[in-house]
Amino acid sequence: MIFLTIGTLFEFERLVQAVDKIAETELIQEDIFAQIGPTSYKPRNMEYVDYLNKIDFEEKIRVCTAMISHAGMGSISMALDHQKPLLVLPRLKKYGEHVNDHQLDSAQKFEQLGHILAVYDTDELANKVRQLKTFVPKPRIPNRQGVVDCISEYISSISKKLVPK
Repeated sequence: MIFLTIGTLFEFERLVQAVDKIAETELIQEDIFAQIGPTSYKPRNMEYVDYLNKIDFEEKIRVCTAMISHAGMGSISMALDHQKPLLVLPRLKKYGEHVNDHQLDSAQKFEQLGHILAVYDTDELANKVRQLKTFVPKPRIPNRQGVVDCISEYISSISKKLVPK
């Protein structure tokens, strides 16, 4: 089963419609289960719910063979934590899907690192779904000390600017 999740804060009808359109073709041989959030569009070619509670959401991730999602950090982290292949479509400000385009940066960086597959236009989705079947995400190796060092350097740099000479 492929698990489509769009997060819970904003609608993402563009992704739900695009996956539903692909689901009516024979490109995806597996069942698709979708958590579609607040949208007026109701899929015709896949099972869906508006929202899942935390336990059911985690169970869907545990049993799915792959995920399709927006490029939110929660979804990316969950997929990586469970070693699930993930295909993302970033939400875009120009469509009113988010307040800015930060998901583009997240998608590009995680794709560059080999952790996820990303698509930037719904017209590209079908081709990337084909790749999702054989994609093996590179494991994420947390670098906590690197994060601490970066934050420390930043705080040190702004402290020097704030302290009068």
